[in-house]
Amino acid sequence: MAPVIQRFKMNVLNRTDITKLSLTNQYQVNISGITGALREYLRSFYGVDNNYLNGAVGIMCSEATLPTSSFATAEVKDNFQGINQQFAHTRMYLDSDFTFYIDRNYNVLKFFEGWMDYISGDNTVDGVTNIDNHNYYRRFNYPMQSNDTVGYKCGTLTIAKFDRNYEKSVGYEFINAFPKAMTSIPVSYGDADILKVTVQFAYDRYIMGGLSPS
Repeated sequence: MAPVIQRFKMNVLNRTDITKLSLTNQYQVNISGITGALREYLRSFYGVDNNYLNGAVGIMCSEATLPTSSFATAEVKDNFQGINQQFAHTRMYLDSDFTFYIDRNYNVLKFFEGWMDYISGDNTVDGVTNIDNHNYYRRFNYPMQSNDTVGYKCGTLTIAKFDRNYEKSVGYEFINAFPKAMTSIPVSYGDADILKVTVQFAYDRYIMGGLSPS
């Protein structure tokens, strides 16, 4: 009797999408839309190659986490005797981690180090190079000016998650993303491995959308 039931269940599952599972290694990250001021800084002060400024850094992404969110709640105890209720009041978007391969010219490393320098104002203060000054101090840049040409938040950070033959896919667009933290990069003698850096991105919110018909 058990084999009959098992065959019946498998026939039902095969007629649905339940057994058509998505794979983790088919995705593409794109980082572009950084402001002109940040782009010029990365080019002038760090010598980042134009290809990386135009989005090639996303191709170097070896691992990524799809975004998620949670709700902050408030607890109410007095509406019904003996019953505690929770109500959602704020949606919180969790930071996402991206791991990138580091090329031999260190463009990827310079890209994110320069981006974080620009955020904290390590580059210049009042137009004067500041980092070698003994009276060094920071003046953080604005997230974004009204004309969208000056600021440190990114205009386009997306993940496209697709499957074989690009038949189906889903996309995530991060709104106003910027690097929040970079993890330590270990180096050691021994067997060689590819150098990587993990960058934690903060953002205002994300939009989930299908990039192809279901």
